[in-house]
Amino acid sequence: MYTVSNKLKIGAIILMVVGALGIVTGFLSAPSNVAEAKAMVASHGDSHGESHGDVVKVIDEGHGSYKEEGHAMTEAEHDEHVFHQLANKPWAALYVAAFFFFMIALGVLAFYAIQRAAQAGWSPLLFRVMEGITSYIVPGGIIVFVILVLSVMHMNHLFVWMDQTVVDKDVLLQGKAGYLDPTFFLIRAAIFLAGWIGYREYSRKLSLAQDESDDNSNFKLNFRISAAFLVFYLISESIMSWDWIMSVDPHWFSTLFGWYIFASMFVSGITVIAMVTIYLKSKGYLEEVNDSHIHDLAKFMFGISIFWTYLWFSQFMLIWYANIPEEVTYYITRIEDYNLPFFGMVAMNFLFPVLLLMNSDYKRLNWFVVMAGIVILAGHYMDIFNAIMPSTVGDQWYIGIPEIGAILFFAGLFIFWIFRALASAPLQPKRNPFIEESRHFHY
Repeated sequence: MYTVSNKLKIGAIILMVVGALGIVTGFLSAPSNVAEAKAMVASHGDSHGESHGDVVKVIDEGHGSYKEEGHAMTEAEHDEHVFHQLANKPWAALYVAAFFFFMIALGVLAFYAIQRAAQAGWSPLLFRVMEGITSYIVPGGIIVFVILVLSVMHMNHLFVWMDQTVVDKDVLLQGKAGYLDPTFFLIRAAIFLAGWIGYREYSRKLSLAQDESDDNSNFKLNFRISAAFLVFYLISESIMSWDWIMSVDPHWFSTLFGWYIFASMFVSGITVIAMVTIYLKSKGYLEEVNDSHIHDLAKFMFGISIFWTYLWFSQFMLIWYANIPEEVTYYITRIEDYNLPFFGMVAMNFLFPVLLLMNSDYKRLNWFVVMAGIVILAGHYMDIFNAIMPSTVGDQWYIGIPEIGAILFFAGLFIFWIFRALASAPLQPKRNPFIEESRHFHY
């Protein structure tokens, strides 16, 4: 039976405390008026700022960085625009980190359901690890939902379409008003979270019950509900990606965006499974998990990284080549204002995994897999950062106290929660019908 070490507990709590201080500092240091925003920009040298005489996008009525082509800003409009971008910054940093750690657990949930539905023989020894990581869906999902509720209550302005004054001036948003409705938005989010959490809790219950059962009825029921859940998951995950991420820029859309976000969360989840497994083995647990199990997880890390790159390039190439103004502006903004994080995350999510994990022997080296995993996780955090920040803070971005604080807080909460869940049940299933196959798995 695994027990959480005091060192790990204290480390997680320290991360949460330091992170919480950083989050609070970010909110306290956010400008409360235009004059403070101007002073902040001046202190940073206006390195990201744009000339207020330029022809840029602006319909913001004070909320976010949504723009309209062909409107030359006056100095007052420019200052007001920058003020609302900077006011959004701590909220955006909080949302990016909250969603990133939540999506890791959601990616693991998909991988777990696939293993159950496929009746995979290699992975049962890893089921308890997966169940521990997916426990974070409960607190992580609740936190994201609270941020969405606060958005609907206009406590922040991450979603420009939630401001009726903006909708009244925008014909396109008026056409989407039936779907982009704040109440309907929250109803969808509640249904998705209820489905994900409900499956996780019920599947976990069946998994533990199987250990004490004298037949395979719990295993068979788990198989059936996992197969059904995957249908719900594919639909709900796609809609979630449109709602929670793509709608921050409601004039832009991509028909493969759901798959793109899925690939990001899937590879991040598998990476964390590998890293947690390696940690537990280093502490003397999971003795029957061998190098072949780690090798298979690393193969998934490598393969899904290639899949993510395929989707990224397909989306980028088709939109860029078509040169449709309302679509290509998505990439123009990121190439002009987010050049380093935009292309840097492509290198971290594609080049590094390919170079580090292409060799089969390296997939069996625990320290090498961990090193590759750290790069992959950092790269996919930047992926979510690039998806949210340009539409919420515009060119006023930088990695500062709010971003670092949010990462530390949610990393601490994630570690504390999942390892507490791992300590609540034996790490090795007893009566899974494929447990012997998993024990003797060799690649």
